[in-house]
Amino acid sequence: MTNRPSPPRRATPAVAAFLATLLATLALGGCASSANFPTGAISITLKPGDTGTCITAPCQVSLETPPGQGSYEVTGNQIRVGTYPAGQTVNLGGYYDSQRFDIVGAHVAPAYVYIPHMR
Repeated sequence: MTNRPSPPRRATPAVAAFLATLLATLALGGCASSANFPTGAISITLKPGDTGTCITAPCQVSLETPPGQGSYEVTGNQIRVGTYPAGQTVNLGGYYDSQRFDIVGAHVAPAYVYIPHMR
């Protein structure tokens, strides 16, 4: 009889699924902690990095611009929305479709609003 090391034990499918779920939850938790998830009906106010949901269309969207001097150009789905003063909450208008808002040159994360299609 020889002393052979036993083969490594593998995790059962249930344990493997639990570990995968735990890892995914921790990874998403890190992402979720860096932004807000506002919701609104009729209107919503976003900050850079927010992902919001507006439950009605059209939705009146406001955006808090980052502090600074001068003004920033804001785009919605890569189309120019307008130029707005730094450090203020500004009205971007009413939207029927989901939008990604970028503050050009501010080096901040985009803000997203999801708006359902009403039919």
